[in-house]
Amino acid sequence: MNKTPQHAAQDRTDRRIFLKGATLGLLGTTFLLDRAHASFWEAFLQKHYREMNDTEIKRVIQRLEREYEQRYGKAIKVGNQGPLPGVLFGYGLDLSRCIGCRRCVYACVEENNQSLDPQVHWITVLRFKRGEKWIDLENSEKYYNPQEVPEPGYFYMPVQCQQCENPPCVKVCPTKATWKEPDGIVVIDYNWCIGCKYCMAACPYGARHFNWAPPKRPPDTINPETHYLGNRPRYKGVVEKCTFCIHRTRKGRYPACVEACPVGARKFGNLLDPASEIRYAIEHKRVFRLKEDLNTESKFYYFFAYGV
Repeated sequence: MNKTPQHAAQDRTDRRIFLKGATLGLLGTTFLLDRAHASFWEAFLQKHYREMNDTEIKRVIQRLEREYEQRYGKAIKVGNQGPLPGVLFGYGLDLSRCIGCRRCVYACVEENNQSLDPQVHWITVLRFKRGEKWIDLENSEKYYNPQEVPEPGYFYMPVQCQQCENPPCVKVCPTKATWKEPDGIVVIDYNWCIGCKYCMAACPYGARHFNWAPPKRPPDTINPETHYLGNRPRYKGVVEKCTFCIHRTRKGRYPACVEACPVGARKFGNLLDPASEIRYAIEHKRVFRLKEDLNTESKFYYFFAYGV
């Protein structure tokens, strides 16, 4: 049923009341102590990202840039690039090429300002024995440490946010802090996330991660090129995940993990462009999507160029 403008406005008000009520109930906890600074109430009363006009967004970004410079002692730019017209991002991964080196993981951590202590990784590389029921993700190996890769008798499957067209994480968020953008990227407004972890429980791919502490990194390791909905420094107590490097891809660049892969196993492009490399992979390879029976309509495609 289509909602009237009055009902839509009431929904937005209810979400804001929920957020503020939940947050006020946590006053005095470390979650809020981490956010305590001179502009706390300005951030606390901030509108939802999609409700703000250009002037309000600009003011918020200026405030964030000031806060980050004070915290890290360096200028950090917070971008706000919107989705490109006629673009629907898709990702492909050639499992017959992946060697399990985890360079994609390290590149992602460096590019997206993930916490080093405790460690947060948006990409997980799973190891499977050849010939086993490898699609059983729950029984795969996450923590392997051989002297060299690839290892005889094994192959590897990196897993990250699948950028679902029908994302279950979005449906369960009580504050609507997460949503799907027109270019297919599922994003999070960290200022509206209350850390309830409902989205983590709903994600069938284990792709969302709770931030137990603010990013602990030496200032010289912070990537100063960020996006409001992507790799800007996060707060303690929020959930984060892969955003297809939104600060790069919306400028026509590849995600960091694609550029870092030493064997060219990762493919990325516009699903709406017949000449893109991701469309070529879909149309010429035997592709599959994880847990396709759940009807999430993932935009992350796996395939084998040759047998494993």
